[in-house]
Amino acid sequence: MKKIVFTKVVASGNDFIVIDQSYPLSAIRYPLLVKQICDRKFGVGADGLLLLEKSKKADVRMRIFNADGSEARMCGNGARCVAFYASSRLKTQGSRLKIETKAGIIEAEVKGESVRIKLTKPEDYRPDLIIKINNRKLRVNFINTGVPHAVIFVAGINKINAVEIGRAVRYHKGFAPKGANVNFVEVVDKDTIRLRTYERGVEEETLACGTGSVASAIVFSCQLSAVSCQQKINVITQGGETLKVCFMKEADRISDVWLEGKVRIVYGGEYYV
Repeated sequence: MKKIVFTKVVASGNDFIVIDQSYPLSAIRYPLLVKQICDRKFGVGADGLLLLEKSKKADVRMRIFNADGSEARMCGNGARCVAFYASSRLKTQGSRLKIETKAGIIEAEVKGESVRIKLTKPEDYRPDLIIKINNRKLRVNFINTGVPHAVIFVAGINKINAVEIGRAVRYHKGFAPKGANVNFVEVVDKDTIRLRTYERGVEEETLACGTGSVASAIVFSCQLSAVSCQQKINVITQGGETLKVCFMKEADRISDVWLEGKVRIVYGGEYYV
C-alpha cells in the first residue's frame, strides 16, 4: 500500500483535500484516486482535491480535481485554500503570492484567516438566454469566470430544487459539450445577493462556490445598472458565510476582480492507496 499525506482545508463550506506533490506520487492514477479519497463514506470526503506542484511562473502550481475525478481549469475557493496552505505551510515570502492554474496566474493575499484572490478577466458574457427545461422556459445568464457558469435569478431561493433543476441546466445542449455550473440567485438589496450553486464535477449542490459567487455578483451588477464604477457585492452562501466580490465595471468591461473570505485548515492525515 502507498501512503499519501494530505491536509483537509475548508473555505466557506467548500472542503478540499490538499496534497503536496513533493511526495512520490508519480505512479498514482489521479482520476481514480480522487474518486476514492473524496468519497464521503469510504474515503476522506471532499468537494475536490488540490494538487500542489512546483511552478516556474509562480510560487506554486495548482491542479484541481473535482470529486468525480475530472480536472478543472480553475476553482475560486480552491485557490483561496491553496494560498492559505502555501502561506502557512510552505512559508512563502510575505502575505502575497501567485498561483499558477490552467486558467492563468492567480494573485492572492493572506491576512490571518482572511484570504482574497484576484481572478482572471471574465469572458463570454451572454445575458438573457432563453432555454427550455421540462417544458418550461427559463431565463439564464452565462459567463465564464475561469469556469463556465449559468446564473438564474429566482424568488424564494430556499424553495428551489437546486439539484433537479441545476442538473438539467448543467447538461442542457446550449452549454454543450462542457456544461456549466448553475447558480440560483436571490436579490437581498442593491449590494447583497443570496446564492445556491449546483457544481459540475461534484454533481451536487455545494455549500459555496467561489467562481460562482463572482459570476453571480458580476451578472447581478450588470443587470442592476450600467453605471461605470467600483463594485463591492456581498454574496451570502448556502453554508452561511458571506463572501465579498469586488471588481471594476466600465460600460460592458469587467476588470480587477477579487474574491475574499475566510479559510481554515481542519486536519491532516494519511490516506492509504
